[in-house]
Amino acid sequence: MHENLGTLLMFWDYDTQWGADRSRSNGGPKTWGHLDFSNTERLLDLLAAHSLTACFAVVGAAALPGVRPYHDPKQIKRIFDSGHEIASHSFKHEWLPGLEGSALIETVRLSKDALEQCIGAPVTCFVPPYNQPFDYARRGSFSLSERYQAGRKHTTVSVLCRTLYETGYRFCRVAYRGWPLRAAEAIIGRRLDRPLPLEKIEGIWCARLNAPCGFGRDTQSMLRACSDSSNIVTVYGHPHSITLQGAQNVRLLEPFLEQVNHLRTSNRIQVSRPEAIVRQVRQ
Repeated sequence: MHENLGTLLMFWDYDTQWGADRSRSNGGPKTWGHLDFSNTERLLDLLAAHSLTACFAVVGAAALPGVRPYHDPKQIKRIFDSGHEIASHSFKHEWLPGLEGSALIETVRLSKDALEQCIGAPVTCFVPPYNQPFDYARRGSFSLSERYQAGRKHTTVSVLCRTLYETGYRFCRVAYRGWPLRAAEAIIGRRLDRPLPLEKIEGIWCARLNAPCGFGRDTQSMLRACSDSSNIVTVYGHPHSITLQGAQNVRLLEPFLEQVNHLRTSNRIQVSRPEAIVRQVRQ
């Protein structure tokens, strides 16, 4: 990795039907789980066509023996064998703020173990479902909804990272946003994102999300900002959504990947993965 180049981290959250069953959006459980499998095949082809690698955050239970739309260990191994990193996305796409103590430890451990047995390699990166928790008092990020729904002993960013470190992880994608930033965004009426440096929370190296989900105008703007920075831009999408309407659709993804490849081959950005970043900071 080159210290003077901006770094792009690209994540794909591979939820399967475990995530669809636990959807927290309007209408409750969804039926899109099967799309993760077929769309992942298309996604692997697209990434290969542009010589790009990414980090796939996989629900651990999907790596166990079984059938679609809940399981496909062979596809998960194929993702890894294609040069992509496999991260844990919890065991069954649990809402982490509502877990405490042994329940939190169990989901991160079970997921790590299932994925490692599937791919035959260490899994050291974690991506929390729903991008939560948001609550991180040290940086002025307070989630009243998490505190109300999960109670006094809710899992915070600090608690999550401490648990991850104790269970063998070394990297986490986080999404907290401090109240000064949120207040400014409320006044202006738009997101105020910028490339951000790596940070360490309770022993875990963290990259903070600084682009909205998908590959629309705001994410494209962050990609351009990445080329003018030495910090990190973190983007993400869901395989099941590349054939659905919205900012994750393939009609926006393809030109985004083309631009990423152009900037990378022009030596204006570097594309990395969590494991490579951890390896670099340890040197």
